Amino acid sequence: MQKQSKIFVTGHRGMVGSAIVRRLEAGGYTNVLTRTHAELDLLDQAAVHAFLAAEKPDYLFLAAAKVGGIQANNLYRADFLYQNLQMQANLIHGAHLAGVQRLMFLGSSCIYPRDCRQPIREDYLLTGPLEPTNEPYAIAKIAGIKMCESYNQQYGREYVSVMPTNLYGPNDNYDLANSHVLPALIRKAHEARLRGDTEYVVWGTGTPRREFLYVDDLADACVFLSEQSYNGALVNIGTGEDVTIRELAETVMRVVGFEGRVVYDQTKPDGTPRKLLDVGRLASLGWRAKTPLIEGIRKAYEAAPFRR
Repeated sequence: MQKQSKIFVTGHRGMVGSAIVRRLEAGGYTNVLTRTHAELDLLDQAAVHAFLAAEKPDYLFLAAAKVGGIQANNLYRADFLYQNLQMQANLIHGAHLAGVQRLMFLGSSCIYPRDCRQPIREDYLLTGPLEPTNEPYAIAKIAGIKMCESYNQQYGREYVSVMPTNLYGPNDNYDLANSHVLPALIRKAHEARLRGDTEYVVWGTGTPRREFLYVDDLADACVFLSEQSYNGALVNIGTGEDVTIRELAETVMRVVGFEGRVVYDQTKPDGTPRKLLDVGRLASLGWRAKTPLIEGIRKAYEAAPFRR
């Protein structure tokens, strides 16, 4: 990927896509291409194929996706499966038809089995049952990985799949009904502090362990891999460290300044017991995450839209 390459970033208004655009612009890339949903509906196959055929980007970051937390994934199972399958199929096949040689597909660590050995290596994919609450989303992402692998094998393309751990940062979703655990905790603690509450509620038991990566670190890793001409089929992106949900909630309290106590609603699901990625493959190439968790939470809180 060269500084003058035409680079199409999908989902540029979302948390991941916007971080990739920031990183590209900071790195001196001068020809970054974006489109809003109003300008290009990624669910419209004909529109996507026509756009790619006309623009012929040199590189494509597939960061657009329908995403959400446990409740959203479990409630809108058909939407998560259909929309993610449709978007990625339109973009991957459309990129191939347009002669785009290099593409990066962004997946999710939920592709791995629910009770996977820890830390999770890339070759553990498809070695066991998935977490039921986000199975449709995971299946869509697995299909995207296999599409990239198949186009590489059949057509000699260089389509890479990267699997980020749990992400957070600017442009995250703070809707309490549909957000992931970390933004939900940040908003709950913030609102509890404003109300003067003595406690705030966290779903589950607090015992599951999760790994969290600041989204700008993810963007840096994606650009790093693109600049390295990495051609492997699949690579994990994370910090290599995890915390319990209890530890996470307590860290959020310190950042937000909430001085009450945490109450755990054990009628709500915990999800997967542990998800820690093995990041040895990426580390061997020379990249490691830079943002400590408490610093990243502080940055995310400062940028949160509900504080404006």
